[in-house]
Amino acid sequence: MNLAQLNVAKMVAPLESPSMADFVARLETVNARADSAPGFIWRLRDEGAGATSVRIFDDDLFLVNMSVWQSPEALNNFVYKQSDHSEALRKRREWFDSSNEAMVVCWMIPEGHHPSLEEARNKLILLREIGSSKEAFSLKTASEFFKP
Repeated sequence: MNLAQLNVAKMVAPLESPSMADFVARLETVNARADSAPGFIWRLRDEGAGATSVRIFDDDLFLVNMSVWQSPEALNNFVYKQSDHSEALRKRREWFDSSNEAMVVCWMIPEGHHPSLEEARNKLILLREIGSSKEAFSLKTASEFFKP
């Protein structure tokens, strides 16, 4: 089994705006680091190297990131210990609105499976409705529910 993750974030302004320029400038580097991170398997992409044109909600200010990892530990190491990503994570409030709803969801998938946007959206909705379960869980509770 592998770990799929979806995270969504609502931008404070359109991607082309000056307030998002620092975020946009970091995208290529952070994506390249993810691609070469230990335990990384796959990530959602659009026509370019990122996924900035992909939408999961009827709101163009929502960005989507979806990827597959060998384990929660591999994803955690990238998210919190990889310097380019952890630095961007610290600055996220400059670029994205905060939310009281879950914006990150994880779930187990069979090896070789690449989740669809519909599957990911359904997992996020499930997490928001019932909280962490074996079907959809937060990154914080992943070690409790992820069983390879």
